[in-house]
Amino acid sequence: MKKITFILVFALFLNATTLKELFIALKNHSQTKLDIMQIEKAKISKDIINSKLFPEINGFISYDHYSMPTALRPLPPTEVAQIGKNKGAYPFSKDIKRVGIELKMPLLVKSIYTLIDKAKLLQKSAVIKQKLNLIQNEALLVSLDANLIYLKKLKNSLNLKEKSILETKKTIIIKVNNGRAPKSALYKVNDALNQIQIAKNNIELKKYEILSKIKALTGIKLNEAIPLKQISNINEEDFKILKPLFYKVEAKKIELKASKEELYPSVLLHANYTKSYASAYNNDKSLDESYSDIGLIVKIPITGFDKRKNIQKAKILLQKEKINLQKLKDELIAKAQMLKKTLKILDKSIELNKKSVENKIKLLQIAKVNYQNTRLSTEEYLRYEDEVVSAKAKLFENLAKRWQILMSLAVIYGNEIEELVN
Repeated sequence: MKKITFILVFALFLNATTLKELFIALKNHSQTKLDIMQIEKAKISKDIINSKLFPEINGFISYDHYSMPTALRPLPPTEVAQIGKNKGAYPFSKDIKRVGIELKMPLLVKSIYTLIDKAKLLQKSAVIKQKLNLIQNEALLVSLDANLIYLKKLKNSLNLKEKSILETKKTIIIKVNNGRAPKSALYKVNDALNQIQIAKNNIELKKYEILSKIKALTGIKLNEAIPLKQISNINEEDFKILKPLFYKVEAKKIELKASKEELYPSVLLHANYTKSYASAYNNDKSLDESYSDIGLIVKIPITGFDKRKNIQKAKILLQKEKINLQKLKDELIAKAQMLKKTLKILDKSIELNKKSVENKIKLLQIAKVNYQNTRLSTEEYLRYEDEVVSAKAKLFENLAKRWQILMSLAVIYGNEIEELVN
């Protein structure tokens, strides 16, 4: 299965012919992988906090030198006499080696459970942020492709203009040779053809710039624009782009709660097992003794000045996140309203642009006939050629703008791009 996936991705990196292939490549490219790593980072952060509830077990080895003989372990006097009688040496020494194991475990630390809840929210925020970043990059791909379509159509219109002028040039050459037209007419036509070539060169430069951006996003070297088709309308249920910030606000609320809980009493379990080795101070006989302990500690913060300052800080940070969320929401509401109004006006303009193109083409056809019949000057004829291209350019530009506005709304509302366009 992995081999098949690798072959598919490798093939996509060579070229792409559909928008779906571009989206697949985007999901496998570096930017998306970085976003996925942020999710893993959030998960690990949650696991780190969760691990504070687990027992902490450590082994230890120590060597201690004392200024006077010291017991290998705590001993009552009766047991000291018994050990001395049984082992022929008293369990005291100036040099003691110890090995052992210790255990620490929180039994009741309320703030840890609260911080786990915070980490879960931040993990949710990272998952949604990754999804929204993918939507944003997919929307950017569609916008870039729409610009490619615009440039392709503009170049096609320039090619038609060039073809039309070249046909007229043949007539002008005949007229100039017959003395029926001034030689300057030929210069003007040649200059118009040069301007067309300059415009096409500029289009190629813009095209390569867009193609390089697409390659940076997907790793694919696209050759031509991919046709776009809208298959559904924008779903305006919710500003999904705000969800990561919403979760951050909720996380700050929990952080404030955890800061307050730092002042609560906490209960900790501790246990130790120690084996001590030494040479008896009275006759240098080798001795070893072991002992263990287990107990509970109740910690009650009494001063906690730093903890109280942390509570004040958490309150400020929470208020800041709330203000940021409300500020962005207000901005998005205003932007969405503006984009929707712009889209309606743009749709009307596109219809007018189409009619304008039809009218300009008809006027050009009339102008060509009038020019052949010497009723128009060369400048006037070329102006009609320019007006056709300008009208088409405005139409193609507005069509590209429409896709860009549509994609901006899709990002704001968190719509699936693949469900909007193919």
